[in-house]
Amino acid sequence: MTDRPTLRSQRLNQVTHAPHTELDALVKSHKPFDSRESFARFVVAQYLFQSELQALYTAPQLIAIIPDLAARCRADQARLDLADLGTEVPTAHPGALHSPSLGEALGWIFVSEGSKLGAAFLIKRAVALELSDTFGARHLGEPAGGRAEGWKQFTRILDSLELSAEEDAAAERGAVAAFERFTELLKAAYAADAALA
Repeated sequence: MTDRPTLRSQRLNQVTHAPHTELDALVKSHKPFDSRESFARFVVAQYLFQSELQALYTAPQLIAIIPDLAARCRADQARLDLADLGTEVPTAHPGALHSPSLGEALGWIFVSEGSKLGAAFLIKRAVALELSDTFGARHLGEPAGGRAEGWKQFTRILDSLELSAEEDAAAERGAVAAFERFTELLKAAYAADAALA
């Protein structure tokens, strides 16, 4: 049995390692950077995921904990990216998150915020498709104040919260569920494309 890390952010990283690895492999298998068409499917999944989380990013209870939370949401950028790519805004996919507990919500936001670190590598690849943080790949752009700083601020707040054991367990479940949900949305985005082909 490995020791449980003391910091909540480290524990969340640990419990999401397997679904994160699985998702990375799935993204690579769809080759989103081979063409703008393939990248557009990836953006569809990103848009669906971010729009489902919009309610969390604007929840007063969560903004009380993370003051700049509303500004961190990327649903609008992903919607603009779809327009740049000539792709329709998709209809909502069944099974979206509804009324999560505080712990669960924090787990979901942890995954969404953490994905901004990986976006630093993705936007470099998007440049080859002549996309950028002002056209087609806005949702991968660097947040105001920088990626690393934004992540550090978020994890400092997350790690300092006094949560019950139950809320902590809910955060872990939420983080794993967030990876599973994005995986499901990605599969749906590319399946829709295959059905049209």
